[in-house]
Amino acid sequence: MKIGIVGLGLIGGSLAIAFREKGLEVLGVSRKATTCETALAKGIVTRASTEMGLLQTADVVFLCAPIKAIVPTAQALIPHLKPTTILTDVASVKGEIVQAIAPLWPNFVGGHPMAGTAEQGIDAAIPGLFIDAPYVVTPTPETPPDAVETLKGLIALLQSRFYCCAPQIHDQAVAWISHLPVYVSASLIAACGSETNSEILQMAQAIASSGFRDTSRVGGGNPELGLMMAQGNRQALLNSLAGYRAQLDQAIALIEQEDWEAIANLLATTQQQRPSFL
Repeated sequence: MKIGIVGLGLIGGSLAIAFREKGLEVLGVSRKATTCETALAKGIVTRASTEMGLLQTADVVFLCAPIKAIVPTAQALIPHLKPTTILTDVASVKGEIVQAIAPLWPNFVGGHPMAGTAEQGIDAAIPGLFIDAPYVVTPTPETPPDAVETLKGLIALLQSRFYCCAPQIHDQAVAWISHLPVYVSASLIAACGSETNSEILQMAQAIASSGFRDTSRVGGGNPELGLMMAQGNRQALLNSLAGYRAQLDQAIALIEQEDWEAIANLLATTQQQRPSFL
């Protein structure tokens, strides 16, 4: 089986490494010739090019471009594919992408490998990135079952945990556990940074430790990615933000009322709920 990968950054490069380790031929396409040269020098891909035509013999192609570039990349790629090629993507939002590409290519299967690091680019690609990570595919009722099964087999090679759901289910679920935390975390940083007393601010910055580090991590990540999350998954993110705001309002009210029993019950409930998400 020949695997095509468009975009040889962290995700695309790590996919290439994983499939090469399983003995598959990997064809890589990047906008930059230097990235192609690096991928070849490191043995990450079998062949590489800046031209989409390299993928005309690929059996499965992974679109690993940024969220906003997925659809135009697919449109540019499709004329070069053989009719049986399975096309998939790795974007963290699925609704708009599936809606746009599925009518253009019947063998399109939306996908989202939920793994990554804070690093970017071909040099960030690492072996084993997807081991035991969730990998969600989002077929529609019109998606050929064989295409889903082929992708499921490749996900098994990655040693990822396979999940399958409708695009809309994926987007709201991801809004809760991935996109909402980015904006909660960013708001935490912004709120702390808005402290007007310089002595207090300096002390807070000096003594910030694991609690702040853990809860602020995703809010201090890639701004471009956070923006694309909001643009691509706007309504689901708004739904999640509204739900979170309601919980904050409830906590504020309970503390104002000094209803310590209710606060204790809330914290006991969240303590019990957390393991089911991890």
